[in-house]
Amino acid sequence: MTKEYAALYVVPTPLGNLADLSRRAAEILCGVPWVAAEDTRHSGVLLKSIGATARLLPAHRHNEQAAAARIIDRLQAGKAVALIADAGTPGISDPGARIVAAARAAGCRVVPLPGPCAAVTALSAAGLLDEHFLFYGFLPAKAGQRRQALAGLRRESAALVFYEAPHRLLATVADLAAVLGERTLVIARELTKLFESIHSGPLGAALAWLQADPDRQRGEFVLIVSGALPEADDDQGERVLKLLLAEGLPVKQAARLAAAISGVAKNALYDRALALKS
Repeated sequence: MTKEYAALYVVPTPLGNLADLSRRAAEILCGVPWVAAEDTRHSGVLLKSIGATARLLPAHRHNEQAAAARIIDRLQAGKAVALIADAGTPGISDPGARIVAAARAAGCRVVPLPGPCAAVTALSAAGLLDEHFLFYGFLPAKAGQRRQALAGLRRESAALVFYEAPHRLLATVADLAAVLGERTLVIARELTKLFESIHSGPLGAALAWLQADPDRQRGEFVLIVSGALPEADDDQGERVLKLLLAEGLPVKQAARLAAAISGVAKNALYDRALALKS
């Protein structure tokens, strides 16, 4: 590429199926002299497969600020740089956002390419009727922080989209059910890869479904939870819960009755009752 085309190209790469790399993305990767990659060894295989000869710059979560400075030096010298993640779109639960922000702040041209994104791919096959979605990405790894984050999303009417790693999958699904109550959960696993699977069913039954077959717990996951129903009134649920607890009812019974009266998830009210009692 000539100096005229000097820019930071944000290039999505396939989630697993190499055929998903667009022709434009391949042309960019074969034309730029530099590629900033999350994992240079992983990306080197991709570049070799399409005949790209660009030199690689490491640009991962732990060196993003330093990588941004090196990339800007090349951009300001008239060189083009492509930014890629291991899979999917840079900056979407992957490194890249700080590099893009730094390049824009330095007055460099940033050119985004459309392409693979696990969240959008999963949503297109989810079959949920929610008019909106909220992409959250990865929930906190610690159980208490994860439940707190979910509690803040409990009344969100949009479908909720999460990424999750296999070693935290069961704990996360258990917390989704405990905090969000009865919803629909779509479990999209290994999208575009050999063992791709997409399962949809009641959130309350998802943990047992996953535990029934260890293979269902392998791979990379997108979890999509349907939005909160408008008739569930959390404020009313808490008001009823406080009244029942004040009358001396046990926590479990108070949560069950408050759920029946208000329509709010019983597990969520039970957690709230424990917090109030403590």
